[in-house]
Amino acid sequence: MLTLAKLTSVGLSMIWGFAVTYVFVRALPADEFRTFLLLIAFNNFTISAEFGITNVIYARLRRYWLGEQATATAESDFRHEEIGVLFLFLTSLIVAGGTVVAGAMATGLIRTHMPAVFLLFFFGSALNILLLLAKRALAAVDRNLVWELTDIARRVLGLAALFAVLGGLGLLASVSLLLLINIAGAALGMILIHRRAKMRFGHWLDWRRGGGHVKRTYLRDIGASAMLTLSEVAAYNSPYFLIAALTHDTRLLLVFDFTFKIIRAVATTIRATIEGALPALTRSWFVHDTQSFGRGLWRALWVALGVALGAAVLLIAAGQSLFAVLYDGKTMLEMSELLLLCALLVALSVMCVSVYLQGALGRFEALLAQSFPFLVGSIASVPLALWIGGSPRADDVPFMSLYALCFIGAAGLHSVAMRRLARVSP
Repeated sequence: MLTLAKLTSVGLSMIWGFAVTYVFVRALPADEFRTFLLLIAFNNFTISAEFGITNVIYARLRRYWLGEQATATAESDFRHEEIGVLFLFLTSLIVAGGTVVAGAMATGLIRTHMPAVFLLFFFGSALNILLLLAKRALAAVDRNLVWELTDIARRVLGLAALFAVLGGLGLLASVSLLLLINIAGAALGMILIHRRAKMRFGHWLDWRRGGGHVKRTYLRDIGASAMLTLSEVAAYNSPYFLIAALTHDTRLLLVFDFTFKIIRAVATTIRATIEGALPALTRSWFVHDTQSFGRGLWRALWVALGVALGAAVLLIAAGQSLFAVLYDGKTMLEMSELLLLCALLVALSVMCVSVYLQGALGRFEALLAQSFPFLVGSIASVPLALWIGGSPRADDVPFMSLYALCFIGAAGLHSVAMRRLARVSP
């Protein structure tokens, strides 16, 4: 039941990623849509600027929930006030990001005739930070199914509000509804955490004690997680900004936007399969059951590879048509580009298993060794592709080749790391 709910949520998440583009490319003029793509990229940075804190809280709360409650009052162990502090920090990130966007529009750095639409859309999307906190915390305390069913309802309502634009609803009304839906979802998530973790209202507001505890006990983990998250976010999103800065080739921007959406859809699907296996994997890791952990790891890798290969088959069969429909026929995608994207997805499957599993185990410093080379390769792919192939072109094979090579190299590093992981104890 949990796996089915997760896959349903993943399916809705994938639909959402494509639906936003499908609706906004038809509702906005060309210049506004280009600005909108950059806003989405900044939104991704803001959401990911939670610095992996939700991974840290999952690892700590999971360990606590699995049987260390007997020492939970010790100075070095989990305290409920941590959740209140992290909630305050993540809410502050949303406000800070919104302030930056509003300032950029006021000063002309973001040129748009629809500032209210863009700002409300930003806040509605940025609330995913709090939704992620709810998801991870409830997963740590074995309330995955409750949250997934709640999230499915939220996503369905959001899609209805989005597609209503095509039926005549104004963009401003649509993004306002999206904002309200996500506020309600985040509030419900916090209520579920409060009840399941047996928190008191004061735990949410005792920021001094909670902040001091966070600083004393796992600030190092947060620092490593922050560096990892910033590296991963920059690696996945930097081509948006580099393409916009180095060339006016709209086609290259659309090709990367499509690539980003496919990567996100496949990674989200793989994450759903991994999250279904995480309770058993983390339990076997923390009790030093190396054999069970190794078997579970290999199963997770094969499932992730199956997801990637399935996506590759679908892309080869319908990728070009999907691209044409998604971007309203403004340009076409070459088969050579699709094949390179398929190779990228196979490498992505290995990376996803490694990142999700090691993150759940709190191995953030170890992940940095694989993340930094990936960041360098991603940043270098755009200028190198423009230098090799020039711009504009009838295709963007140089960029896709270099970008796929970046993923393949990173997957190699993650493979070595997981081989070592299966042989060591926490």
